Amino acid sequence: MTADALTDVTGLRVGHARVAGERALSGTTVVLAPEGGAVAGVDVRGGGPGTRETDALDPRNLVERVDAVVLTGGSAYGLDAASGVMAWLEEQGRGFPVGPGVVPVVPGACLFDLGRGGDWRARPDTSTGRAAVEAAARTVVGAAVEEGNAGAGLGAVAGGMKGGVGTASVRTASGATVGALAVVNAVGSPVDPLTGVLYGEYGGPERPAYPDPEIHEAAQRRLTDARAANVRPPLNTTIAVVATDAALTRAQAQKLAGTSHDGIARAVRPVHLMHDGDTVFTLATCTGPAVDPAVLNEILAAGADALARAVVRAMHAARTVEGPGGTFPAYRDLYGLPDLY
Repeated sequence: MTADALTDVTGLRVGHARVAGERALSGTTVVLAPEGGAVAGVDVRGGGPGTRETDALDPRNLVERVDAVVLTGGSAYGLDAASGVMAWLEEQGRGFPVGPGVVPVVPGACLFDLGRGGDWRARPDTSTGRAAVEAAARTVVGAAVEEGNAGAGLGAVAGGMKGGVGTASVRTASGATVGALAVVNAVGSPVDPLTGVLYGEYGGPERPAYPDPEIHEAAQRRLTDARAANVRPPLNTTIAVVATDAALTRAQAQKLAGTSHDGIARAVRPVHLMHDGDTVFTLATCTGPAVDPAVLNEILAAGADALARAVVRAMHAARTVEGPGGTFPAYRDLYGLPDLY
């Protein structure tokens, strides 16, 4: 039995933490690799990214493996959370060995959620990052991952609706496991305005459920009103981690990061514009099967599929938020859908 989550990739753990305070709506999510780290890659397609240590993942450069990836709210300020993760990893003796110690390499990416709880300065810092990595370390291997309004997804908004965290996994014909975790925070919409169906459900494993036209019309009116009432400008970022147990090289991990962006493009429209920060990290734990070209193609396709499903799950799991920073209705509340996740 699987969790249908990133944690189906053996050895990976996920932890969330939130910024404290009544007017805070932001947090951090950490993906913790197994002891010894994981081969990593990254592909940044947004024109306005906020990232950390992405150059270290270039296959031409020195670092072979990373021990954690940080996804965080707080815009560029929130990247401070990675320092808390670094400090914790150093205490565990995990990182790139240098002389008598280690230097943990902790890549990360941020999304814009400033002020969505009402306090512009309520954003993740080093303590939030430490709390998230400690939460990840406490979980058991294969644990379910909290979705929706959690961690980096607490202040996420997508197309005017409440966004959040979603995760999914795929088992390929060759036996490799591929998982994805997405934090969906986009100006582009995950919902087809003509039908009310989530874009990522078209072509998915199940036939999409088309809402009643009257329900769809009412949902669109409510969403239009909510967008008009929210005065802060939306900024567009979907950040994600796609992982596999297959034995990928660093170049192959980089390729997987690139093709996995297809999953975002299927599920959110538009993406990859000048104010986007769309970024996908990849991790390969290298505990699974060896990779030949045919197997690699399966994994590349599965990464995009899993990421599209993760976006769908994020939207289904998100819950409506009403507060001093704005009103952000959830997809399931707009359309009267059951709590699926």
